[in-house]
Amino acid sequence: MTDTPARRPAGELEAQVLAALWAAAGPLTPQQVQHAIAADLARTTVATILARLHEKGTLSRTKAGRAFAYTPTVQDADGLAARRMRTELDRGRDRSTVLARFVSDLSDEDERLLRDLLGEQP
Repeated sequence: MTDTPARRPAGELEAQVLAALWAAAGPLTPQQVQHAIAADLARTTVATILARLHEKGTLSRTKAGRAFAYTPTVQDADGLAARRMRTELDRGRDRSTVLARFVSDLSDEDERLLRDLLGEQP
């Protein structure tokens, strides 16, 4: 029987890459990200993750020699979650229905928080 390494949970590598970019003082190349996350990953794997995050709009990139240097377009994990929520909302055909179903599933506490954020009274 061959021991195979356990698969990482979905999104774990993206989260590690984003954490490294959020902690950086400026844009990072794939090689710099590879060193920052201190994981046993090939540079090409890191470059692929960065390219996917760029395609999703989570990162911007600029040319840095023969490579690209990446910068997050969101400032933290909360900003990322908000962007994902917005993306899902944009995918719906009927925004009103999507929002209504989202709000109907909120806990009482989350509903109060949302009302407070919107400046409404219950």
